[in-house]
Amino acid sequence: MADLDQDIVEVEPGASTRRTRRVAPYIAGAIAIVVFALFIVLMTADTGKQESAASPLIGNVAPDAHGELADGATFDLSHRKGSWVVLNFFTHNCVPCIREHPELIEFATQQRALGNDGAELYTIVRDSSRKQVDRFFAERGGDWPIVYDPEYSFSNEFGVSLVPETWVIDPSGVVRARIITEVTAEGLGELIDQMRGPAQ
Repeated sequence: MADLDQDIVEVEPGASTRRTRRVAPYIAGAIAIVVFALFIVLMTADTGKQESAASPLIGNVAPDAHGELADGATFDLSHRKGSWVVLNFFTHNCVPCIREHPELIEFATQQRALGNDGAELYTIVRDSSRKQVDRFFAERGGDWPIVYDPEYSFSNEFGVSLVPETWVIDPSGVVRARIITEVTAEGLGELIDQMRGPAQ
C-alpha cells in the first residue's frame, strides 16, 4: 500500500477562541437586527382584516359566564338575552388591544345611535388591575361596561388564551362569531348587520 503524504498544520494555541470572540459580536448584532425588524413588522402590520376562528361554541348557547362590574355588581352573561352582545377580551398593556381601542370607541358610538337595536359592548378584563384599567380608559376614552374576570370564568368558558379576542352573541343567547384579530368599527358593525339579516 502506498504511503500517503500528510500535511501537518500547526495551529497557534488560542487561535480558535480568538476567532470565535471576533465573530460573536457580529452574530449578536445580526440577531438584534432580525428581532428589531420582526418587532417593526408586527407593529405596522395591516390590521384591517378581521380573522374569525372556529369554536365548538359557535351555533350554541353561550356559556353562563360571570364576572364583576366596576361598581362591584355581578355580571351574568345569561341575563343579557334579548340584546346583541359583543365581548372584547382585553389586557391594558396588550399592543393590539391598544391599537384597536379607537375602533371600539367608534363601534360603541355607532351602536348607541341605533337605540334598542344596537349591540351592547363589554370589555372582559384579563390580568390587569382596576387601577391599570381605569388609567387606560381615562387616557384613551371609552365608557362602556367593563367586566373583571378574577376567577377566569369568561376566559375558561370561552377558551380565550390570547388577547384581543372578540365574540358576538345574538339576542337569543347563541354564540355567532369569534374574532381572533383586532376588530374595526366598520368590520364589526357589518358582521352584526349580516347576522341580523334583512330588515323586517
